[in-house]
Amino acid sequence: MKDNNKILKALDEAPLSLFHLRAVLISGMGFFTDAYDLFIIGAALMLIKQQWHLDQTMVGLVGSTTLIANFFGAFIFGRLADVIGRKTLYGLVAIIMSVGAVLTAFSPNIVWLIIFRFILGLGIGGDYPISAVLMSEYANVKDRGKLVGMVFSMQALGLIAGPIVAITLLASGINHDLAWRIMLGLGALPALSVIYARRKMPESPRYKAQVLGQTQNAIQDLQAYTKDQVRVTATHSVAAQETRMRFMEFITNRKMMLTLLGTAGCWFVFDYAYYGNSISTPLIMKMVSPHASLIQTEAWTLIIFLIAAVPGYVLAVTKIDRIGHKRLQFIGFIIMGLAFLAMGIIPGITSTLLPFLLLYGISYFFAEFGPNTTTFILPSELFPVSVRTTGHGFSAGIAKVGAFIGVFVFPLLTKTFGLNGTFIITFAFSVIGMLLTLILPEPANKSIESEQDQRPREKVVVVQRTRNA
Repeated sequence: MKDNNKILKALDEAPLSLFHLRAVLISGMGFFTDAYDLFIIGAALMLIKQQWHLDQTMVGLVGSTTLIANFFGAFIFGRLADVIGRKTLYGLVAIIMSVGAVLTAFSPNIVWLIIFRFILGLGIGGDYPISAVLMSEYANVKDRGKLVGMVFSMQALGLIAGPIVAITLLASGINHDLAWRIMLGLGALPALSVIYARRKMPESPRYKAQVLGQTQNAIQDLQAYTKDQVRVTATHSVAAQETRMRFMEFITNRKMMLTLLGTAGCWFVFDYAYYGNSISTPLIMKMVSPHASLIQTEAWTLIIFLIAAVPGYVLAVTKIDRIGHKRLQFIGFIIMGLAFLAMGIIPGITSTLLPFLLLYGISYFFAEFGPNTTTFILPSELFPVSVRTTGHGFSAGIAKVGAFIGVFVFPLLTKTFGLNGTFIITFAFSVIGMLLTLILPEPANKSIESEQDQRPREKVVVVQRTRNA
């Protein structure tokens, strides 16, 4: 086990280096795809609804199909990544996302659009646990929240790209039938760009050493991938393989289930609020300002993302390791929830554009500077290596059930209770998320190896290579 301990300590103590940023880019481009594909449907639906004369129920179904597919994709690929390895599936989920996005652009009718969005959703769901866990397992202790958060913050670019693409296409005068097809089809490009890089990326050194027992090979892969920026002084002893936690052991283990309640529960209630609002933002803008054109509502959406969401992502990435991962989630749920409550109870707020946009922007800022970022990070840190993608996949999958419910029922709730009543319900979900956060331990500035996986470790050599080395 000496070499196992050495490679874990080397990864934990490695200085922030170019190989970390390369891993962020490879993982993050997939997540850019995730965000673009999930959120562009909000703009596309405004055109699809007109062309195919969809009622509110059908609008909700189209908008939420990808999310329910995320549930299956996260569960299936998350579990498989623990069984057969992260690398094996990493390129596959990018291929599924690319194919799914292209197929949606050629949908002949609403039934095929739903089917193709489901295929797309399987790939997106699978990308969540693998991208998060791979980055977490390559990260050092000091910067882990920052690095995994940087992967997640690629969602910000996806959020921005969607409205920009929509505004550009609408302003160009392209036929609306062609415009929404281009919107959906462009989602294939970022995923295609990282397929080769993902296939060349080595298996997670932590997984290879601890679960597969291939420590010497893991050391060689790590040193080659980092170009000797991380160097492990290894012996030639045979490293013992860690005990792999079986699936039934995982779901019957009280500690694992309590952790899952916290990670999945918080992510579920957050995604109900976040996806319901985000994907329905063009519809919300239309309700608040009914005489605005589609281009104007998309412009307001873009402004909100740029002013409120993007700074939230940036601040979360830069401050999360200092504030604490659990603590940031707790703070975010509180302030986000209060903003929703204010939008729900202040008389006339939903019919007054600027005050409404201010509160809506605050809710967005503290969603990003809070649970939107942390619910992605925490499951990648709190489970043992042999069930890490399983735990993250379960958390992400259950979360997407919340997202599915939010997107599907949001148009129905606004019709029944109005925007005010819908925001009050969202406030209640934020309170539940705040309480569930208390279940979780604080993983910031600690090794991601669980206590049962850790043993006393020997001193290792961690090398930051200079230009003259």
